[in-house]
Amino acid sequence: MLDEKQEMLKKISAVDFSIHDINLFLDSHPQNIKAIELLNSYRKERSDLINDYEQKYGDYITHVGDVKAKVPWSWIDGPWPWEGDE
Repeated sequence: MLDEKQEMLKKISAVDFSIHDINLFLDSHPQNIKAIELLNSYRKERSDLINDYEQKYGDYITHVGDVKAKVPWSWIDGPWPWEGDE
């Protein structure tokens, strides 16, 4: 059986997976309001889980941004990192 710290990390990991999966879906369905609402819901849940984790165990190192998603899903509209700022 997992201890509480491991269980919290497992929950954060599951939510991170869901966020990543929805991000991929939105790349091909940028106008899908339900997916964007679900993404924002998971991001809120993730933030709450990380806050709880950090209160109990200290800093949680992350690589996922916490920016609120908007319609249309437009992060892919700008230049890619290798294209520069043209």
